[in-house]
Amino acid sequence: MFPRVACALAALALFTGPALADEFISPDANSGGLSSSDEYLQCVPYARRVTGINIYGDAHTWWGQAEGRYAKGTRPRVGAVMAFHPHGNSTLGHVAAVSKIIDSRTVLVSHANWSPINGRRGQIERNVPVVDVSPDNDWSEVRVWYAPIQDLGTSHWPLDGFIYNHKPGREQRLIQPAALRRTPAAPERRDYSDDPIGRIIAQRIR
Repeated sequence: MFPRVACALAALALFTGPALADEFISPDANSGGLSSSDEYLQCVPYARRVTGINIYGDAHTWWGQAEGRYAKGTRPRVGAVMAFHPHGNSTLGHVAAVSKIIDSRTVLVSHANWSPINGRRGQIERNVPVVDVSPDNDWSEVRVWYAPIQDLGTSHWPLDGFIYNHKPGREQRLIQPAALRRTPAAPERRDYSDDPIGRIIAQRIR
């Protein structure tokens, strides 16, 4: 009922520049016109093309290969690769491109060769939901949309994490929410009516 995810090494060498956006990535931006009617497509070349993350090899090797080359983390970002850890009958892992953040537990992804569509594997699915089901909301386990049932599958798939399309240590600084920003305390007002020297000092430092 659930997909046997085969993401073996693709012979087709496909790569272009990154297609990133603040809130949404078009899964066709760098896909060279690939569509669900194309011949059997593995997850690896599709993820590489739409994210610009230039890693080759089986999906389960991406997390290790990214070390020192690309930043990695546990939070989804638009344009990142969601790296699935081998699990169950998915011995080669899987990779998908994060296309939109819905909320802290839900994203949309675009990926290839997950669900059979019209009885055919190797198909592209665009902007389908993935839900974080980890107890601590750390994106260590997810449920993934499965086309044959038109719903999320019941399997919990473990993730290695997310691979971002920039070098380690070059993350943009996050803007702290206004409610959490520290504001300097207002200067204490003192009564200098009985302190003429204090009045002079106060006037000089205003």
